[in-house]
Amino acid sequence: MREEGRGYRLFTRRRVLQGAGIVALSGVGTGAYATGIEPFRQVVTRYAITPNPAAPWPAGLTLRIAVLTDIHACEPWMSAERIAGIVAATNALQADLVVLVGDFMAGQRYVTRYVPAAEWAPVLGRLTAPLGVYAVLGNHDWWEDKAAMKRGAGPTIAGTALSDNGIRVLSNEAVPLATRAGPVWLAGLEDQLALLPVRRGKGRGRVGLDDLPATLAAVPDGAPMILLAHEPNIFPEVPARVALTLSGHTHGGQVRLFGFSPVVPSRRRYAYGHVREASDLVVSGGLGLSIAPIRFGVPPEIVVVELGAEATV
Repeated sequence: MREEGRGYRLFTRRRVLQGAGIVALSGVGTGAYATGIEPFRQVVTRYAITPNPAAPWPAGLTLRIAVLTDIHACEPWMSAERIAGIVAATNALQADLVVLVGDFMAGQRYVTRYVPAAEWAPVLGRLTAPLGVYAVLGNHDWWEDKAAMKRGAGPTIAGTALSDNGIRVLSNEAVPLATRAGPVWLAGLEDQLALLPVRRGKGRGRVGLDDLPATLAAVPDGAPMILLAHEPNIFPEVPARVALTLSGHTHGGQVRLFGFSPVVPSRRRYAYGHVREASDLVVSGGLGLSIAPIRFGVPPEIVVVELGAEATV
């Protein structure tokens, strides 16, 4: 429900501009909407999900989770003032838990100004929720941090800024959340495309810093668990004992026509929305823009998941 308010296919500039061309072909008015109106819209998209029977979940517990992802702070598309509005709208949803699923740094050239972490992180620090505010990093949080890329390790500018403003950043680790029904564990995976580019034999590729086995091993057997993973391609490896995986990264393709995304930086079945396989996955269309300043058919969104509620799909 929407309210107003491991090989990877790369999300290259050329591929996204090809998608933009599809929109442009439909007329100048449509193109103007896709670059000048929809990127500045904001909707709330809601999911009600009952965990699969193999996932341990406390009887009678429903958690409201607000999900923000792919902010890509830069002007004119995602200014500090716009982020402040998103924070206010998120706080008004009165979620039990707020999670940020990566890509805070700008991921495109078409900007009038890059918004530094010193400006956007304090604004995100205003997010509040009874069970806390947690984050994982995305690929652009690594790719745009030259020092971290050179080291091949953190700390990152984005991760440090979030931590300094009271937001716990999870990197292949898990923490217990004190719910009224007992501990529910929140696990956060480090980015799967973090280091770019590197030599791998005769080819070139991205090296992830994710460690799913170690992340899951931090959670006691039989304990209820939620997983944060910026890229959704990890989902086939996620066991059924994970009640829910929350991801971003795809932006829903940024151009989505009749429920189909022509260009997706992940496996196509994980382009957008709720997917049920061994367990459940929700892929948010995100808030900002990457590679090219265009959105059509997939407006910026805050996602709200009622986990433990009666399923809608």
